[in-house]
Amino acid sequence: MNSSLLTKDLNPDEFNDYYFLKEELKDFCRSEGLKVSGSKGDLEKRIIHYLSTGKKLKESGTNGYSTQSSSEISLDSKLGENFKCSEDKREFFEKEIGKSFKFKVKFQKWLKANPDKTYQDAIYAYYEIQNSKEKTEIGKQFQYNQYIRDFFEDNVDKSLDDAIKCWKYKKSLKGHNKYEKSDLVIL
Repeated sequence: MNSSLLTKDLNPDEFNDYYFLKEELKDFCRSEGLKVSGSKGDLEKRIIHYLSTGKKLKESGTNGYSTQSSSEISLDSKLGENFKCSEDKREFFEKEIGKSFKFKVKFQKWLKANPDKTYQDAIYAYYEIQNSKEKTEIGKQFQYNQYIRDFFEDNVDKSLDDAIKCWKYKKSLKGHNKYEKSDLVIL
């Protein structure tokens, strides 16, 4: 997407018709004096509110995350509300599971959906998720990843360079960013 399209004159519906990189969203927020922290979804919500009202979105000062150090975490500790995948938690899981541990999307969703579960429960869930053959649903904010996955399901003979070329072409168009066979026209 050409970031020159992202201006304060863009209406919210038009904003939703285009794909913007997180860095483009942050640049816009900086230029308009909006907060630049948070996920891509947070930035989009802030920008849509700003484009709709011309005002900054009022956000609470606290993020609601609990802060425990890895030395305070035990197998019996509760995950807690608003679980954050932070370095102290990564250290804990790496110590218990091994250096191969990763905060993959499906596991992150499980952690956030189960605040009353313990870290021991989380470890069991991690192994269960790892052994599952079910494909992970890719979140809306990861349209690139979904596009690349769909591209290769339809084009096993193509390269990653081909997929990226098609993605760049697709995101420059108005509308959705889902892979379509017609995107191959750019190759």
